[in-house]
Amino acid sequence: MPALEQQLSVTVGDSAVTAVYARPDQPGATLVLAHGAGAGMEHPFMRGFTDALNDLGVATLRFNFPYREAGRKFPDRPPLAVATWRAAMAAAAAQAAAHGDNGPLWAAGKSFGGRMASMAVAEGMEAAGLVYLGYPLHPPGKPEKLRDEHLYGITVPMLFLQGTRDPFATPEILADVVSRIGPSAVLEWVQGGDHSFAVAGQKRSAEETGAALAGTVARFIGAGG
Repeated sequence: MPALEQQLSVTVGDSAVTAVYARPDQPGATLVLAHGAGAGMEHPFMRGFTDALNDLGVATLRFNFPYREAGRKFPDRPPLAVATWRAAMAAAAAQAAAHGDNGPLWAAGKSFGGRMASMAVAEGMEAAGLVYLGYPLHPPGKPEKLRDEHLYGITVPMLFLQGTRDPFATPEILADVVSRIGPSAVLEWVQGGDHSFAVAGQKRSAEETGAALAGTVARFIGAGG
């Protein structure tokens, strides 16, 4: 039986953003997913990933940041992005409670969305753990400009899913960062994957590429897979 989808409006300050909540029968966990800087929640990668998670028994809520909702290209500043994360997590928690679901509530994001999730948790947002689909550790070609300071204070489990050809994370540097975070952080490589997890010579749609990551994530959060 396919997951039931429901479109929601999530209030953030004086405005609202769109979210889609999808719930399979008796989910083992709920995962809230934020998009990357260049694409919204309806990107095929996002839908493929959440659809596959739903098939594995995980409820999902994916949402837009305000800039994307308004049709702007430049991402929101961290304070607004963090506020949006808090609102999305509250909306997911409300949906879980309404359905009597007692499983853990996880935060995940593609690139920018994952980084903002980590900042929200570092600032006190409650989450069972974090999943990064391509963490943007540094700008391409600028490995000296690391975005890692806040990560070392996070104590919840973290999964870094990263392509070995991702220009936003030099493999050696990311491996060192994850090892310094400690045993709560796990790094899983997608061999040959770029920042979008596309692998040269492998003909897969963005939807299929997103779906291929779901099993690893479901196993990490303990919800099957």
